[in-house]
Amino acid sequence: MAAFLTFSMFAMLGNMIKRDHIDPLWEPEQETTIVQYGMLKNSKPGMHKLSEANYGPWKEHDEIVKPCSKKTLFKGKEQVNGYIFFSLTHGPEYHASQVANAVAVARYLGATLAIPDVRGTELGDKRNFEELYDVEKFTKTLTGVVRVEKTPPQEISKERLPIIKVPYMVSEEYISSNIKPIFKNKRRNLKIVTYFDNNSSPHDKIINRESDYQCLAMYESLKPQKELQELIDSMVGTLRSMSKKTNGRFVSVDLRVEMLTETSCSKLLESGGSNKRWCYNGEKIGEFLKKIGFQEDTTVYLTQTGWDTSLNALRNVFPNTFTKDAIMPADEKAKFTDAESRKTIDFYVCAQGDVFVPAYPSRFYEAVVGERIGLGKTQIFVPAEKDSDSATDYVSPYVANRSHFAHSCFC
Repeated sequence: MAAFLTFSMFAMLGNMIKRDHIDPLWEPEQETTIVQYGMLKNSKPGMHKLSEANYGPWKEHDEIVKPCSKKTLFKGKEQVNGYIFFSLTHGPEYHASQVANAVAVARYLGATLAIPDVRGTELGDKRNFEELYDVEKFTKTLTGVVRVEKTPPQEISKERLPIIKVPYMVSEEYISSNIKPIFKNKRRNLKIVTYFDNNSSPHDKIINRESDYQCLAMYESLKPQKELQELIDSMVGTLRSMSKKTNGRFVSVDLRVEMLTETSCSKLLESGGSNKRWCYNGEKIGEFLKKIGFQEDTTVYLTQTGWDTSLNALRNVFPNTFTKDAIMPADEKAKFTDAESRKTIDFYVCAQGDVFVPAYPSRFYEAVVGERIGLGKTQIFVPAEKDSDSATDYVSPYVANRSHFAHSCFC
């Protein structure tokens, strides 16, 4: 009997060691935390579940979403001779909105949409669309919505076309009164430029009948070209392989040191107690992630290019902190050295991260949120000066209040 009891005790001890030390992710099923996001109204039970017991506030699974619009219901306008030209500028966070505007204008006028070029921030920095995005995906997505042409007649492309400034999320009323008269009187060829102001934000637009194809243009037409997509997938795979203790999950953070010196951040940081801090450096991001439950084994991806010593404070807390330069294969670095490609990489890695955290307010943050909503990845935490250490108190208002335009596009 004594020998049997001794054997039983060793067996129990072995199970305890196995669960607590060899497999640190093991946790009893009944300890799973179920969270409801404040004002978020959702009819799908069990969609928002976080497992906060050991390694941070991870969602158990992504939501399953699909586009609300039915492309087969689209009926194009009567086609006329004429082209709408435009360029993609200012980075991937602006590109989808620029496409949506161009599609809206071309569709309303019955004109043909020319494949855009891509412009960088430097004068003369210009590249073809296919160097960054998948042309076939673009044209196929917009088939039946608007006529798209890869190579407009050279004589038109070389013309000095009238340039029309168009507000973000342009309305049919605006096109009718401000663009159509010029289009009819100027040989039916125009170049449009979308302008953004402080009130131009993708979260505050209400869906309507004519927004269906804008959803299609914004969230389905633009995808990285094949080689770039393969690199992004490879980098995401590398991040997941380094995250074994968190079941392959990682946190992506939009943190570029140069952004902390921008005017918007400087004003917020200098405003004192009346306004809460909205710009967070590496040290503060580290404190925030630790505060809401992420453990030091968590893998963190930063949008920073290269490394800055000010980020050492973050790496001291989370040693598995990486930038694209650290995980991008050497041969790929030589191919994608330009700022546009690298920002596109950051955009899509942030979109695929299991958790996304913006270190400051920006259009990049807003655009990534829209992309993530379309992927069902709504685990987005916004740092704030609060006493609470519960991750659910920091869920992005775009998710908690369903206030982002993308919520109207996916069901």
